[in-house]
Amino acid sequence: MTFLQPFSRPGLRFLRLLIGIGWLFFLPALVVAQQEAAPDLLSQTDEIFHQMSAMTGLPIKEPLKKQVVSRAEIQKYLTENLHAETTPAELHAQEATLCAFGLVSREFDLEKFLISFYTEQAAGFYDPKHKIMYLADWIPAETQSMVLAHELTHALQDQSWDLEKFLHAARDNDDAASARQAFVEGYATAAMMQQMTAPLELAQLPSIAPLMEMVIHQQFEEYPTFSKAPYFFRVQSLFPYVEGIGFIQVGLQRGGWKSLNSVFANPPDSTREVFDPQTYFDHQSLPSLALPRPAALAGVAGLEFLTENVMGELGYYALLGQLISEEEAKTLGEGWRADRYLLYEHSGGKNYTLVARTRWASAEAALTFFRDYQTILTHKYPELTAAKGSTQDLFIGAAANGQTLLLRQGDECRWAEGVPATQADAMLAWLRTL
Repeated sequence: MTFLQPFSRPGLRFLRLLIGIGWLFFLPALVVAQQEAAPDLLSQTDEIFHQMSAMTGLPIKEPLKKQVVSRAEIQKYLTENLHAETTPAELHAQEATLCAFGLVSREFDLEKFLISFYTEQAAGFYDPKHKIMYLADWIPAETQSMVLAHELTHALQDQSWDLEKFLHAARDNDDAASARQAFVEGYATAAMMQQMTAPLELAQLPSIAPLMEMVIHQQFEEYPTFSKAPYFFRVQSLFPYVEGIGFIQVGLQRGGWKSLNSVFANPPDSTREVFDPQTYFDHQSLPSLALPRPAALAGVAGLEFLTENVMGELGYYALLGQLISEEEAKTLGEGWRADRYLLYEHSGGKNYTLVARTRWASAEAALTFFRDYQTILTHKYPELTAAKGSTQDLFIGAAANGQTLLLRQGDECRWAEGVPATQADAMLAWLRTL
């Protein structure tokens, strides 16, 4: 069911190759055996295409290209598209980042996991690159209309706003890209729900995001790869739908579909604005953080810069949920305000130096995160030992991959892991000056 757009430059953004592949989590359990496509499936597609255009106000600018495909053809497409859109270096950086943050093991095979993850959920999709609506031939006819309402909304979005361009515009900022994705997916989800609830207006209903989240979780056991995936992956993949529809519902309440379409010209640029739509619609500003490459790591033998990016509220919510608790993620996650990280790789692979800077809503929230991250460090490095000099706002430790420095300063937390011992003093001094 995920929004498979291409990987961005290396970072923590989840794999996105296509638009909205699959809607199985929001549907009853489906028969997955191969079956004949309904004889009127193609004509049904055109009819729903016109219905969604009338509902959203997005015009039909050209005829829709469509093709019925099998599960095997979708798997082949996913694999080919992954290799076409993501270089081996980018895929390696994605995998390394997940490993450095402690979200996957060193043995984790990201490419293999992603193909399995998305093929399991596939239920038809719109491909904005080739402008084709792919219709799954194994979906029962009675559920095709729900899938089509969502996917054909993507086709309408694409004809008006060029989704390839829209989504790639934030390629250097994973958090902004996730926010754009949530807007596009939440919009299509809301359009599907509006068609189902008509004549009731979605804007007049209570928030449906909690109900949708509950339904999704009830479907976990239907999909083994998804249900066994690390918490981080599950949160990242469901966010565009669950939180995205909440964002859209608030937008509909503020002016309907016509007003909402203007968001394409000025999309949210952080997942904070999706978690809390008032932040976006009330034009509240959020800070940004700079994180230059530290001179203390320049020229260190065997250390190579790999990637840099933004985790965002979504990234830290998922990190806390997986490595601390889901309750802590809900409580502390909303205190996120800004972040940036740098990742270096040691020669030989699988050993990293991670440098990060975060800002929180208050000094108290930063202190809570400081304490939580000490716990996360003990999970990541079981051999971690505290060193002299640690205080209530500073943790200095030693692990197999080097020194760890964690500093809380006002409303910020800053840290560096895997620092060569000879550079530890210089790194700590640098962290204090940010």
